Parts: sequence; structure tokens; C-alpha cells
Amino acid sequence: MVRYQNNNGEIYYGIVDGDEILQLSNDFTEIVSNELKFDGVIVAFGNVKILEPVVPTKVVNFGWTYAGHAKETGGQANLKEPFLLLKPPSSLIPDGADIILPSSELTKQVEMEGEVALIIGKRGKNIKEEDALDYVFGCTIFNDVTARDLTKTDPQFTRGKGFDTFGPIGPWIVTGIDPSNLRIVTTLNGKVVQDGNTNQMSLSIPFLISWISQVMTLEPGDVLATGSPSGSCPMKSGDVVTVEVKNIGKLCNYVK
Repeated sequence: MVRYQNNNGEIYYGIVDGDEILQLSNDFTEIVSNELKFDGVIVAFGNVKILEPVVPTKVVNFGWTYAGHAKETGGQANLKEPFLLLKPPSSLIPDGADIILPSSELTKQVEMEGEVALIIGKRGKNIKEEDALDYVFGCTIFNDVTARDLTKTDPQFTRGKGFDTFGPIGPWIVTGIDPSNLRIVTTLNGKVVQDGNTNQMSLSIPFLISWISQVMTLEPGDVLATGSPSGSCPMKSGDVVTVEVKNIGKLCNYVK
């Protein structure tokens, strides 16, 4: 499922079918309830502007869920509970959009983190672990762009994670796949820098969903970014970063 804007500035959801999109007249609430209403319009994928696949109330990030990434960034590996942080929805950008590097007066080390993100499909609080996956509508790709020098010096990660454009997401949502065994490959200018799998996570995805739901109510469209494997490295202006996830696709963004 993709969210897009047509040439008239109108925003729709649609189902991707090869190089075409079957347009829906539904809003997101109806879609997650499996009430798909095709309005008969078919558009070419290349003729519309692809947008962020959801408009979430919050973007939840689980940190240090991969031992290798925790070690390379000075974190703690194999935690019993995840390291938790939030990104502002204003950080989100779609596939193909530009990651804008902040002034060098603010940060001198901006890195990528390729991840699998879960899209919540129904409201949930105090979710049982055995029921957790029932609250997931689908999966998408996320790049948790990070000002690494700031996360190492600031007492909280908000500034280092929260700049505008620091949340590439998309290009679409795929339903019906198992998020616990998805290969993540991140390339920088065509060179592989990250190659991991969600089966390497030290905390299970059902546990993460249950755990966060005890802290805050999850709403339809909320984004849960499940963490990054090792290999995160600096980006510079002119770079192209691509995160590819098995059974989902590719998220590609340009650095400026």
C-alpha cells in the first residue's frame, strides 16, 4: 500500500500493482480495517509523487536491539529492555526525498541506520506479547538518520535524532509478512555498509510491541522503528543512501 499525491495536489492511498497504482477512496482507518474501496482510477507509479506511507501520531525508536550496533555506538548490548527514544513526525520524508545535513556548527557527523519499521493497525494499550503481532498492519523501511556526535554528548538523543529530514520512510507498506526474519542491506553510493537480519535482534518484536504499549497507547498509523544492525557510518553531501529490506523493497534518499 502506498500513499501519494497526484498532479492536482490530491492525496490518496493505493495498492501497487507492478508499475501501476490502483487508487483507493478509503482513509487509513478504513484501510487497516480491510475495507478496501477501489474507485476505478489507475495511475502510473512514475506519474505521481510518493509520500510518507503514513501520518503517525508518533515515531517510536527502539535502540541497541542489535548487539553489534550497540557496541559500535558505545551502547549496551543484550539489554533486558530496549533503549527508547522518539523522533518527531516532522523528521519524516518519503522515498526519493533529500536528507538535508544541518549546519556544521550543529553537527559534523551524520550517519545512516537502516531499519525495519512496523506500522500499527489498531489502537492498543497493555498489549499481551502473544497478541502483539495482531496490532501490526504491515511493515515498511526506515532510515534512522542520526547526528552521532550529538548523541554521544547530549544527555538525551532528541536533538541528534530529531532534525528535519532525519526520518526517511517508505516507499510503501507491505502486509502479511513476518517481521522477525527480514534481511536489511544498506548501501552508501552502491557500497554495502550494513547487512543484517531482524532475526539477530536481542529482543523479540512481540516483546517490543507489548513493552511500549505499557508506556504509551499505540494508535493506527504509529511507526515503531525496530533498530539498526551494525555498520552505521557517516554520510556527506552528494551521497546516495539506499536501505533494502527483503520482501519489502528499497528506500533511497539523497544527501545534501
